[in-house]
Amino acid sequence: MSAVAGATVRLATSRAAQAEQPLVEVRNLKMHFTVAGGVFSRAKAAQIKAVDDVSFTIARGETLGLVGESGCGKTTTGRCILRLEQPTSGEIIFEGQNLCNLERKALNEKRERMQVIFQDPYSSLNPRMKVGAIIGEPMMVHGIHPKRSERVQRVAELLSVCGLNPKFMDRYPHEMSGGQRQRVGIARALSLNPNFIICDEAVSALDVSIQAQVINLLEDLREQFKLSYLFIAHDLSVVRHLCHRVAVMYLGRLVELAASDELFSNPLHPYTQALLEAVPIPDPDIEKRRAHHGMKGEVPSPINPPSGCVFHPRCPLAVGSCRQEVPELRELKPGHWVSCPRV
Repeated sequence: MSAVAGATVRLATSRAAQAEQPLVEVRNLKMHFTVAGGVFSRAKAAQIKAVDDVSFTIARGETLGLVGESGCGKTTTGRCILRLEQPTSGEIIFEGQNLCNLERKALNEKRERMQVIFQDPYSSLNPRMKVGAIIGEPMMVHGIHPKRSERVQRVAELLSVCGLNPKFMDRYPHEMSGGQRQRVGIARALSLNPNFIICDEAVSALDVSIQAQVINLLEDLREQFKLSYLFIAHDLSVVRHLCHRVAVMYLGRLVELAASDELFSNPLHPYTQALLEAVPIPDPDIEKRRAHHGMKGEVPSPINPPSGCVFHPRCPLAVGSCRQEVPELRELKPGHWVSCPRV
């Protein structure tokens, strides 16, 4: 084999390996917050186990939905991936590098390729800055398009891509609607040409009609720019429409992970079944006839989570061993993972 042919084969092999390698890989992630006692209290400090041994991957061009009740650790997981929080333990592999071991300079370089769209478009934009400055600021910070004229041109392009008139760059956030502000947030996330974006409840603060527009925009941008998303949400209908796979969290742990269609048509974990059962059906006649079992009890405190399986106090399938043994995620079907030994 000639040297040229050998180099071509090696290049093709490396590209194939890169395509197969997950863009993001979270391994055994834990995030525990210490809660100190009062100034005059003798109580010992407690720990909130916001995220407790979570693992998953996100492929290139994939959207992974992360769902669960409020307080289950979804947002904390996203903040750890972005390194806005320093994880207690675990690994976060992005583009083959462990973000937990990177120095500040190397981490800032990685952050160019991973961005976030926040939940509230009313508080995530600086009210004292015009839209053009908000979108252009990340480019200035990271030294992209150092000339002001280049940044202005790029901001105009991003506004057009996100469905806004380029003239909006001279407006302040308070002069725009909620949907328009969220589009500005999306344009800001795109300003550094990322390949991974965390959408933290990106549509939950919007009206239903505006939600549909923003979801369609996110879908179009994913195809246009080959983006990968971690889509954190509690609206299961939105997740089913946008996401390729869905991970379900409960009290800091993953309880089920599967392809979107598989999870919605065949939920295996009792908690996932209860979540889907709680989704209302638009037809009032069908909704009226449908049986509602619900879940007993309340969500336990993350300061003092139950022993063994964290869901066992509310689980209809729980047995004695569930109180002692912490279940591991098992692959019951190809690509369908469940952390319950009773299914």
